[in-house]
Amino acid sequence: MSAPTPEPTAPPAPPEAQGAQEAAVDARASLEALRSEIAKAVVGQDSAVTGLVVALLCRGHVLLEGVPGVAKTLLVRALAASLELDTKRVQFTPDLMPSDVTGSLVYDARNAEFSFQPGPVFTNLLLADEINRTPPKTQASLLEAMEERQVTVDGTPRPLPDPFLVAATQNPVEYEGTYPLPEAQLDRFLLKLTVPLPSRQDEIDVLTRHADGFDPRDLKSAGIRPVAGPAELEAARNAVAATTVSPEIAGYVVDICRATRESPSLALGVSPRGATALLSTARAWAWLTGRDYVTPDDVKALALPTLRHRIHLRPEAEMEGVSPDSVISSVLAHVPVPR
Repeated sequence: MSAPTPEPTAPPAPPEAQGAQEAAVDARASLEALRSEIAKAVVGQDSAVTGLVVALLCRGHVLLEGVPGVAKTLLVRALAASLELDTKRVQFTPDLMPSDVTGSLVYDARNAEFSFQPGPVFTNLLLADEINRTPPKTQASLLEAMEERQVTVDGTPRPLPDPFLVAATQNPVEYEGTYPLPEAQLDRFLLKLTVPLPSRQDEIDVLTRHADGFDPRDLKSAGIRPVAGPAELEAARNAVAATTVSPEIAGYVVDICRATRESPSLALGVSPRGATALLSTARAWAWLTGRDYVTPDDVKALALPTLRHRIHLRPEAEMEGVSPDSVISSVLAHVPVPR
């Protein structure tokens, strides 16, 4: 009786592929550690933390909306303290000028010439605090920066550093002293995350931390340390870009977005830019959960934060109490899910 023929084995991956896989594993661990570091300062708000991590992976920007006092600014500051990135903060006020954000030409009397003085937008992570408390003219100063990753002053484009992320906070538009963000500005944000009031137990935990000496103005004393930097982010982004998207999933994303354009409750549905954003965030979420392919559940999980700010309700629908989230949820319930 002859010996059985050994089954063929897969050839070992080339060293370059092995190195990329190891870098991706390390990057995922760093991002998980990032969530733990933020939790040292912010109780709960897991959805908002996840959204910030997804935006980092997708090279996108985040709009955080909530009533005053729910730790929107603290959340972004904790994220900045957990990253080895340059960060700056701009407090948006009614008297803020566009040049206060982007920078301007300053005359140098010693050299008898104008030189460019960069504004706070020239950073890796920009905290745009209370962005809807400044007039539209100043809000628009971020349009080019968020989309083109550059700032043009006096006809000269100046590239922004990479990575570049705008994390903006805003109060609900019905609050006093707010200016609604225009559609073009909203569309520049990859995600709109709602920051709700904490549960009773979370609020008890917040009070307990403060009673024990926690100072939200001193994050170093909370033990937050940098756990990820540009190298980890680049490895993670490369891994996300390699996540498989089947034609069925791409069709599912398109069907969802097209269904919003046909909704009788909406005056404006999701644009093709919104469809690409939803696919991008679904890929990032799939990779974060440990898979190298996207499922319909990944699309559903990111549909609300990715699309809620890209649609506009009809006035009669608003009067009836319809919300953007309810419209998107209805669309998700009716669009056939691919097998």
